[in-house]
Parts: sequence; structure tokens; C-alpha cells
Amino acid sequence: MIEPKIVYEDNHIIVVIKPHNIAVQADSSNDPDMLTIIKDFIKVRDNKLGNVFLGLVHRLDRPTGGVMVFAKTSKAASRLSAELKAKAMKKKYICVVCGRPKIIENRLTTYLKKDEKNNLVYIAPQTEQGSKEAILDYRLIATKNKLSLMDIDLITGRSHQIRVQMAKQLNLPIYADFKYGDKEHVGNLALWAYELKFVHPVTKENMKFKVAPDYKNSAFSFFENDIDKLIN
Repeated sequence: MIEPKIVYEDNHIIVVIKPHNIAVQADSSNDPDMLTIIKDFIKVRDNKLGNVFLGLVHRLDRPTGGVMVFAKTSKAASRLSAELKAKAMKKKYICVVCGRPKIIENRLTTYLKKDEKNNLVYIAPQTEQGSKEAILDYRLIATKNKLSLMDIDLITGRSHQIRVQMAKQLNLPIYADFKYGDKEHVGNLALWAYELKFVHPVTKENMKFKVAPDYKNSAFSFFENDIDKLIN
């Protein structure tokens, strides 16, 4: 049994760290996924006889790691999903990109469309059927060895959004993102969800969680001091 890294847990929610390269939910690969890992852990730990309820509220791409919240009751799942839909749930990311942005702090806005067959996202005209608005704010934190550490405030949560906007709007692909333009580096995708803020679905308390990335096999290791300052 795989034991999840739990950041916070009560009767209504569980906040965990999703490692790089693990799917959020089961897919055709039959690889371990976060939903199943957490359900199995709770079932064994709490000696539950029946099925364990766990609500998927938001997602991270398989290669992306970071902090996530799951709902332990249907009521919590419904309320958190409504909060996400209302854009009241706030998520911040860090990423390491290849190159340096010409503007150190800016907002990026475009329209994205997903090619489901090839699992690729591309910039599309606003008028193209199926295209969705994508907005994020970025800020340059540090540069080193022709790489830049970026702080990302995600306004909308589209599939592959940060990866595509960095690569296609700024011409700065994320380190080790072979799919969107970095053919030079290998290792874990240098994209990490480091901060999550939301209102607790039952207590209405303002919840805030920050987690440092896994520095192993990652370009984040070049910026460990900068990241520690940002998170702590």
C-alpha cells in the first residue's frame, strides 16, 4: 500500500501532496492514482468495511506535483466544487522555464483548446468552437544558468494551461517539458502547485497551505534558497 503525504485532515477534507508523475484518478494506464491511493489508505487505516467516499475537487496534470484537497463527504465535495467554479479557490504555482522573460511581471490572457485525441493543448481563436479563456499572472523570482524561476498566480484552471502559456506566449518552455518545447533537459517537469487557499466547506474557516517541491531530479534544486524564501 502506498501511503499519501498528508498535510491536513479532518472529518470533511484531506489535503495531500501529489508527487510528480502520478495521475489524479485512474486512467487506461492502470498506474497508481491519487484517488485510489488515498481511498485505500483511509480504508486500511480506519478499518472501514464498506467503500470509502472521496470527492475529486480539482486536478493537476500527471507530470505536475503539488498540494491538492479532496473531499471526504458529498456535502464537502459539492461546496468545494462550487467554490472552485466561482473562482474563489486560489492556486499558486512555481515553475522553472528555459530562458528569461523580457517583462518580469505580467498577465497572460489567451484562448486554449484541447486536442483530446493527442492530449495536446494549443492556442486557438476566441471564435473557435471549444476554445476557453486562459488567464494567469506571472512574476520572475530569480534567474540562474539560463533558467528562470517563475511565480504563477493561476486565474483560470485550464488543462496544460501554464505549460502552454509559458511555451507559446512567452517562448519559455518549462524545464523538462518535452511535449511543449524543451527537448534539451530531462527529469521531473519543473512545475509545482505550492499554495492552495479556500474556505473550509463546513467550518467556513479560511484555509491556506504551502508546500515545497521535491528537489530531487528537478530543476527546482537550482533555486532551493529562492523557493524556501517564497514559501516560508
